[in-house]
Amino acid sequence: MIGQKQIQPTIPKYRRKESLTAWLFSTPAIILLTLFLLVPFVWAIWLSFTNQRLIPNPNLPTEFVGLRNYIRIFQDDTFKRGLLNNFYFIAVVVPIQTSLALVLAMLINQQLKGMNIFRTIYFGPVVTAMTVVSIVWTLLYNPGEGLINAFLQAISFGKLGPYNWLMDTKLVFPAIMLLSIWQGVGFQMVIYLAGLQEIPHSLYEAAQVDGANSWQQFKNITLPQLRNTTIFVVLSTTIMAFKLFDQVQVMTNGGPQNASMTTMVYVVEMGWGQLKVGYASAISIVFFIIVLFVSLIQRYLTREKGSAA
Repeated sequence: MIGQKQIQPTIPKYRRKESLTAWLFSTPAIILLTLFLLVPFVWAIWLSFTNQRLIPNPNLPTEFVGLRNYIRIFQDDTFKRGLLNNFYFIAVVVPIQTSLALVLAMLINQQLKGMNIFRTIYFGPVVTAMTVVSIVWTLLYNPGEGLINAFLQAISFGKLGPYNWLMDTKLVFPAIMLLSIWQGVGFQMVIYLAGLQEIPHSLYEAAQVDGANSWQQFKNITLPQLRNTTIFVVLSTTIMAFKLFDQVQVMTNGGPQNASMTTMVYVVEMGWGQLKVGYASAISIVFFIIVLFVSLIQRYLTREKGSAA
């Protein structure tokens, strides 16, 4: 009892000191997040109920317009096309990029000489600015002198191509998808590689003793052990896919005929191109709600069995 009475007063004091230290180190991040994330978001909500313009116009004073911007959104065909393209992009890019990343991670996880070189090669596009990547791929897609058309013509003996990839309404978005998969697969590959290296090798040794072949080991050991990694990769890739902007802005600016339009490109066009800040803010709020809803659904579907929803 005496020992307990001597120890008890020191525990709250230690916890208060620990809590104070934690808040001290967190304060700069909290201030920055408040200034550059929370305040702009709240301000955007207010602007979405007004007809605010980027440049003040004496003939068009800022007024409260209620839900007019939100009603207009659901009547806007360009917004619908951009949102549909976002979901189209996610439906194609996320599974392909995730699967390809897993395959590459398994290949370079081998204990062979020169694997670090391949890791660097695959990860190189990720650290390259998307603007630079987009310009390079624009040259590759050039219908007259681009290497992609030249390659297709060479392997098909002139029966395929040349294609005007970025000006054809049917080809432009698949072309952007191909660029995005190539540029982003290295990031998911590194995540999967870290997950693969955490799997105990004893599991594979036990499976080999039981006579399991490579496919059975992959199905019953690798995939279950990478479940949490896959959830993270799918969620992060989906969120990044919703933010599709740079490559579209540089290569097509949403054209031709809005065939490559995305929601983020349309927000910038409304806010900066047409100076309609109020309407652009309303689009941003609706888009945020949609992304949040999709993310929550994905998280629910990929939750651990037996855990709370």
